[in-house]
Amino acid sequence: MEILKHQFGKVERLRYLVDNEWRESKTTKYMPVMDPSTGKQIAEAPCCTQDEVDAAVAAAARAFPAWRDTPVPTRIQLMFRFKQLLDAHLDELTELLATENGKVLSEAKGDVLKAIEVVECACSTHYLMQGDTCMNVSTGYDTVSFREPLGVFAAIAPYNFPAMIPMGWMIPFAITTGNTVVLKAASMVPQTASRMLELLIEAGLPKGVVNLVTCSRVEADSLLVNPAIKGVCFVGSTSVGLHIYKTAAANGKRVQALTEAKNHALVLEDCVLERTVRGIINSTYGCAGQRCMALPVVCVQESIADEFVALFKKLAQELKIGPAYVEGSQLGPVISQAQKESIEKAIQRGIDEGATAVLDGRGAKVPGFEGGYFVGPTILDHVKPGSYVGEEEIFGPVTSIKRVKDFEEGLAIMNANRFANGSCIYTTSGRYAREFAKRTDGGMVGINVGIPVPFSIFPFSGHKQSFFGDLHTLGKDGVAFFTETKSVTSVWFSEEDAKKTVSTWDGTLTRS
Repeated sequence: MEILKHQFGKVERLRYLVDNEWRESKTTKYMPVMDPSTGKQIAEAPCCTQDEVDAAVAAAARAFPAWRDTPVPTRIQLMFRFKQLLDAHLDELTELLATENGKVLSEAKGDVLKAIEVVECACSTHYLMQGDTCMNVSTGYDTVSFREPLGVFAAIAPYNFPAMIPMGWMIPFAITTGNTVVLKAASMVPQTASRMLELLIEAGLPKGVVNLVTCSRVEADSLLVNPAIKGVCFVGSTSVGLHIYKTAAANGKRVQALTEAKNHALVLEDCVLERTVRGIINSTYGCAGQRCMALPVVCVQESIADEFVALFKKLAQELKIGPAYVEGSQLGPVISQAQKESIEKAIQRGIDEGATAVLDGRGAKVPGFEGGYFVGPTILDHVKPGSYVGEEEIFGPVTSIKRVKDFEEGLAIMNANRFANGSCIYTTSGRYAREFAKRTDGGMVGINVGIPVPFSIFPFSGHKQSFFGDLHTLGKDGVAFFTETKSVTSVWFSEEDAKKTVSTWDGTLTRS
């Protein structure tokens, strides 16, 4: 797949993948893939037909028995080769991702590098898949347990991380544990995952182990009820995630649904102020605020609030807004015109609710890229608890400031939110830091860290309405999600033992 250049070149008609074959869809409906920096179309993704989606599931089901029986080291060797190819094509993938998603180059590279990080962690799957043993659990009886793959998984990916989520969170652990996958790529950004799948095939991926489709919600919903699908991974909105969780679970499937967030920071008066502000600037405006670990709300202790807001405005104004693929851009566009309009409406709603617009990013323009979907950094001060901008996910470069009297008030306001993906505190007090880590509802906690995303050997552990399921993605949770435990108890008896009466519990009960 050639890299689609950002300002010229034909609109490419994309294909879907079944059995390692890129196929032309028979659909009459194609979905536009845009360059957010220019607002111009660069490709079109097929809205695959139901037959085509079913074919992808059937291919994954056919591939499962042989892939399940492939030795774990052989599956891991595939990941080693895949990692080498990803490293070799890092610059190409970075540019492609920036072009279709809008992340600036440093962020786009980070997106790919986070996917590579998970691939590297998946190379240790043989350790994480190890079971347990216990000899002589009853006289002469031994028990061992194994972790086995389940079958076909559906992976439904969002637009905001075209590399890290589908090709990091979803694919590596799924296939190294022995499962097969149908990836429903985000139709707005399918090229990055498609190119990475090309590299995975080049690394030696057998036919049918991973298949890729783009489709509408109707066809995606069929994955939730298809008997061949054993589990569903999803990242996206809370409303859709809850629908997927309820529907798939009701049909006997495992579900891992990572959904919305409204992460809060608590800034205490003893913080290292400038470093705190710089950290929050990065956390709030990085990736144009389009990440579930963004930091869109800051609870600032009243005693330093004026000073904090003044410095925050100064540093936010220094950010260079620009096209994703131009060196030096620090704040790229949001994903679409519709998302831009949604963010701008939310800003107005915040003002209407009584917030003070310290910095208003609406109407941002970049010379030469006037059609781009740009929103400048926005700061809303005096945001009231319970207001829309302070409680609901906006998914854009908007910061809501809530002024609080002290630690206790700030923590209470944070924990009142229905989401609990992440939370962080900025302080030099070990006591407050420990108390915060213990009492915050956030599942991923930062102590002077604005984006507390853990390394991939740990789970991405959102709480409350930021997650629906029992086992989180990545780490030991991720391996457990993609496998099920089988316990085997055995006894070998002598000729004398064979003549003894068999008890109700067949010898496994140690007391009588």
